[in-house]
Amino acid sequence: MSKSGVPSGQARAHFDFKSATLTMVALLIKTTDQALLMSDLSAKLEDSPDFFSNDPLVLDLSAIANSAELLDFKALVKLLKQHQVQPMAVRGGHEKQIAAAQRAGLVHTPDAQIAGVDARKPAPTPVREVVREVAVAVPVEVQVEVPVPATGTLVIDKPLRSGQRVYARGGDIIVLGMVSHGAEVIADGHVHVYAPLRGRAVAGARGNTEARIFTTCMEAELVSIAGNYRAFETALPTDVASKATQIKLVGEKLLVNPI
Repeated sequence: MSKSGVPSGQARAHFDFKSATLTMVALLIKTTDQALLMSDLSAKLEDSPDFFSNDPLVLDLSAIANSAELLDFKALVKLLKQHQVQPMAVRGGHEKQIAAAQRAGLVHTPDAQIAGVDARKPAPTPVREVVREVAVAVPVEVQVEVPVPATGTLVIDKPLRSGQRVYARGGDIIVLGMVSHGAEVIADGHVHVYAPLRGRAVAGARGNTEARIFTTCMEAELVSIAGNYRAFETALPTDVASKATQIKLVGEKLLVNPI
């Protein structure tokens, strides 16, 4: 008998291993020029310092896989963390690049599911709603599985408060309430907000460049389509401010036009 009163060899485990899926933002690196890369990253991330909110990130080296030069991954990881991004993994690249990234604490994960680029595995059918409640000291994350409707569209009929995030994986999203400052609505397809859009809206989260964002009252902090984003730190143009608006991607430029 063990001290707990359970027969030896039959002690209860105080933990369980379970499978889990983590969707990560991808950073596609296109150059091995360390100075240029660090400069461009700093400028891009400083444009919207609160956009990533400590989201997990995977470094995609597929565009530099033919280069013999190695990046200083430790410096790169340090820079990203300073801008509230949490680099966790690396994919693509050749053996020496992967080994250098692993020495910097990154995990090699070739099959990672990535927001903004095509993943090797097909997207799972469930749509997942993630709600982050921001507390004074410690943020608490509550994750709720939402079945995919037959139409492929997720409808949210309540306002989203600051700190909340809803992600319609594999489809469009329609929000019938206000998206408050600090809230975020994300979809792999289109985003429709039939109320004031004051937070962040992300369409085409897994690389759909044809996705669009629609709102009846444009007051957004930031919008993004297929990884291209635009922050609004100053007043919006008068032709779209607080008016019905659509945002679409043309090339690598986001066009914000009244409806």
